[in-house]
Amino acid sequence: MNEVVFEISAENQGERLDKLISLEEETLSRSAVQKLIDEGKVTVNGKTVTKSLKLKAGDVVYLEIPDPVELKAEPQDIPVEIIFEDDDLLVVNKPRGMVVHPAPGNPDGTLVNALLFHCKGRLSSINGVIRPGIVHRIDKDTSGLLIVAKNDNSHAHLAGQIKEHSFRRQYFAVVHGKMPEDKGTINLPLGRSRNDRKKQAVNGLNPRNAVTHYEVLERFQGYDYCRFTLETGRTHQIRVHCQALGHPIVGDAVYGMPKNPFGLEGQCLHAAVIGFVHPVTGEYLEFSSPLPDYFTGILNKLNK
Repeated sequence: MNEVVFEISAENQGERLDKLISLEEETLSRSAVQKLIDEGKVTVNGKTVTKSLKLKAGDVVYLEIPDPVELKAEPQDIPVEIIFEDDDLLVVNKPRGMVVHPAPGNPDGTLVNALLFHCKGRLSSINGVIRPGIVHRIDKDTSGLLIVAKNDNSHAHLAGQIKEHSFRRQYFAVVHGKMPEDKGTINLPLGRSRNDRKKQAVNGLNPRNAVTHYEVLERFQGYDYCRFTLETGRTHQIRVHCQALGHPIVGDAVYGMPKNPFGLEGQCLHAAVIGFVHPVTGEYLEFSSPLPDYFTGILNKLNK
């Protein structure tokens, strides 16, 4: 068990108890904090309180954080589309709706569970037992290509290419409204949102450089069909950059419009192209994935 004690500053006066703790303790979601409060494991000035309590400057918050239950990914016989595979790596075409690796709330049924079965456990160990082989991620409701390393040498080599911006990643998306130019670059630093720890925001906490290049492929009434090329690969980068421009991605429930005119379950965003230098052979490889049915369905509706 981990015990945490902190005093409320004047800057945080008036904040809700559950919200402030979830921002202070990055390992805890807001729902997890609420559960701790309901269980009496959080006190303010020595008294048990409700999650909606508005804090005052000088209040002393105490909480008991239970030791985490270690997750471990297990092999599961789940179909997965392999675009390329050799002794060192795989390129996978992930369907929309599939989580990449286990996490609280998604303990199994993930891409990692499927890969452990397919590769018989032969995946890189750099990212531990929960994310074996995972060099980079794409969101649950983003479809398309990602690369998986089978050994630590390949993982380190590929991760180095991503860090040096020599790893090619292109996405297609449909966005609301009309992009400001036919081609352009979005250069806005991203960090964790100050109001919601699960979201990213422009100039959020500890912002890092984030650069996205875009090109409008076709314009429709009220929508643009675009190609995005990542120079950096921050969490939710394209989604947040589009929101910052005032042209969020269609179907994005987190960063998008309140209305979902096409009834999508998730954003209309597809990781279509991936290119890299093979870590062993030194050969440049590039793979592409055709637009999935949900995406072409939207384009067909817009064309009509």
